[in-house]
Formats: sequence, C-alpha cells, structure tokens
Amino acid sequence: MVRVRYSFGSRHTGNIKNIKKQKKTYPDIMEEVVQISDIVLEVLDARFIEETRNLAIEKDIKKLGKKIIYILNKADLIDVKAVEKGLSEDLRPRIFVSVLTKMGSKDLRDRIRIEAKRVKLKDVRERVQVGIVGYPNVGKSSLINLISRRGAAKISKQAGYTKGMQKIKMCEGILILDTPGVISRDKYSSSEGKASSSDARVGARTYSDVKNPENVVQDLMSSDVKMIEKFYKIETEGDSDELIEQLGKVKGFLKKGGEIDVDRTARLILRDWQEGKINRGK
Repeated sequence: MVRVRYSFGSRHTGNIKNIKKQKKTYPDIMEEVVQISDIVLEVLDARFIEETRNLAIEKDIKKLGKKIIYILNKADLIDVKAVEKGLSEDLRPRIFVSVLTKMGSKDLRDRIRIEAKRVKLKDVRERVQVGIVGYPNVGKSSLINLISRRGAAKISKQAGYTKGMQKIKMCEGILILDTPGVISRDKYSSSEGKASSSDARVGARTYSDVKNPENVVQDLMSSDVKMIEKFYKIETEGDSDELIEQLGKVKGFLKKGGEIDVDRTARLILRDWQEGKINRGK
C-alpha cells in the first residue's frame, strides 16, 4: 500500500481540527481535503464517467453541505452531445472540458468564481478553498494549470504522480487544493485481477505498472473489439491473443527465436488506449 507524508500550512487552512502530520493513505488525504474545502471539483474521465465517480466521497461532500461541481475532462475524445443525453440528473452542475484543447476553460473559471462569491468563510481564512478530487490520471494537475493559467501544478502521465497536497492560487481570494489521485476506498486495497483490469481501463493504473497486461487487453477486447480492430487494422474475431500476435509481428516486438514479446505488445495496446489514441465513441 502506498503511503505519503504531507502537511497543511495554517496560513492557508486556518484552524483545522483532526489534521495530523502523519502518514496517510490516499483515500484519507482526499477525505481530509474535502473537510477543509469550501467547493469541491470532482474530475471525471468523460469516456468513463460512472467508472471514475467516487460515490462515497460525493456523499460526504453533500453531507457536509459543500458545493460539488462535476468536471468531465477529456471531452475532446467523445461526442459531447451524445454523452450528455445519457447522463443522470444528479451530475449537476457539470462542465465538459479538455485540458488539451482548452475547451470549457472559461466556463469552468467563471463557475468557480460564481460559487466562490456564495461562500461565507467561517474561520480566519481570507481565501475560498477549492479542492480537486478524482481518480489517478484523469488530469487533475493539468486542469489546475488550465484554471490558474500557469504551470504551477506538476504533471505526468504516470498515475499517482502527485504525492502530496499542492496549493495553487487561482486568483485573488481563491486557492486551489490539488490532491493525489485516488481509487475508491472499496477498491483501493484490491489486488483482484478484475479490479486491476478496471483500474487500467480508466487509467488509474498506467500501462507500465499493470501486472499481466495481456489480461487487460483481453478485457478491453470483450467490450470494444470493433474499435480496437479498426484502429490497428487487424481482424481477430475478438481474439485478444490473435491481436497481440499479429500486432507484435507488425511492430517487430520479437524475442530471441522469433517469439512474440507478449508483454511489450500488450503494454503498447494499453498505452494507446490510455493516451486516447484508440478513441472511444468516435
């Protein structure tokens, strides 16, 4: 289990109870950030909205009377109008954004300012605190840079790159709190193959970290075979082993004796998926 050390500066957070300078698991960090935030942005992958929601955290946010705004990132990889038709009413307010194309950035900044004006600060703080939560690799740090219009938040394609809380000024009176990406608590300690495959599908476990990537490819093929075959221009009749075999030959991913390097080929497929090259819904 990954553990991190972090601390909160009293200059920004004021008098906050129950925040200890000790090692915490990622879910605990996110829960504490929710406690000290006035507004919470939950960043979701627009391709996998329900899969990247954290319903337990959403429940806590609402129970505490905090405002939650749903940010559907990577909207450049979907048909927004088609996706929006199927969304539930509880996903409001919501904003489709793309940190790559800057789509929705103005709407998001405007919405944060509007909600911030409604916040009545109850402690010594002079700034409204906006917490950002979400799964690993949904683009939280890139989103912060888009909001703040500066490269203040460190970013990486590696899931879990943000190791502790970062505090970035959006504008006068508004402070953004970035947190490490976290998997839902009920999935956090799971090492089950099915759970790992699900995490890899949404990018919560990067292609370089996944164990048995060929199993993840098999899972992807079970639901998105036509799109994957079209992308690689390989017909397999839904057989993931055949896809890896043929693609390995095309790429020249061979071991000694001419045997296909299954691991390397499977990780390439998973990387293309996680980086949005195999566009879902397009």
